[in-house]
Amino acid sequence: MIDRFPRALDRIRSMTETTTTRDHERPENPWISMLINIVIPAVILMKFSGEDRLGPVTGLLVALSFPLTYGIADLIRRRKVNFISALGVVSIMLTGGIGLLQLDPKWIAVKEAAVPLVIGLAVVISLKTRYPVVRSLLYNDRIIDVPTVESHLDQYDNRAAFEKSLVAVSWLLASSFFLSAILNFVLARVIVKSPAGSVAFNEELGRMTALSYPVIVIPSMAVMFLALWYLFRSIKRLTHMKLDDIFHPRHREEK
Repeated sequence: MIDRFPRALDRIRSMTETTTTRDHERPENPWISMLINIVIPAVILMKFSGEDRLGPVTGLLVALSFPLTYGIADLIRRRKVNFISALGVVSIMLTGGIGLLQLDPKWIAVKEAAVPLVIGLAVVISLKTRYPVVRSLLYNDRIIDVPTVESHLDQYDNRAAFEKSLVAVSWLLASSFFLSAILNFVLARVIVKSPAGSVAFNEELGRMTALSYPVIVIPSMAVMFLALWYLFRSIKRLTHMKLDDIFHPRHREEK
C-alpha cells in the first residue's frame, strides 16, 4: 500500500550498486523494509484501530508513522534526495491526508494508482532525454563493464540495434509500473469502501496493505526481472560476449 513501489525500485537499484561499508551507501535490507512498510502498519490498522484501543485517527497516524519515519531516515542516510524515495514519502502523506480529511475512499484508489503510474511515465519520458532511467537503473557501470560492452557493440556494428533493445527494456520496465497502477486501482476499489476516518476504513487499508505484495508487487517484480533478463540476453546476442565477461571486473573478481 504505502510506498512499496519506491521500495521495489530501490531493491532493483541496490543490485546494481557496489558493496561498501559506508552507511549511506549500504543496500536496503528487504526484510526490515517489509516489516516497517507492510507488516507493522497492516497489524496496527487491522488490530489496533478500534474505538477501544488507539481509535481510527490515532491508529492511522501511528500506522503511517512507521513507513514515513523510515522513508525520511532513508533519505537522510543516503544524503541525497531521490525522486523515487521522495515519491514514497509523498504517497504516505497523501494517504494520511485522505484519512484525516475524511475524503471519499475512491481517492485512495486514485492515489494508489497514481504513484506507479507516475514512475512508469517517468521511465518512458526519460527515453526522450539524455539520461534515460534504464541506463541508471539497469544498464550502468556499477555492475556492467560498459566500456567493454560498447567496444564489442562497435566491433560488430550493433550499437544502433542495442539502442533499440534499450528502448524495449525501458518499455518492459515501464509496463511493470503500468501493471501495478491497474492492480493497485482494482485492489483499492474492491477493498476500501468504508468512509475515511472510520475503524472499518483503517481495517480495509490494513487488509489492502497485507495483500499488496502477493497481489501486486510479485507480478510487477516479475516483469522487472524479465526486463533485466532481456537486457543481458540482448548484450550477449549483440556483443558475442559470455555472461561472466559482461559484468564489471570487480564483480568477476568476487566470484
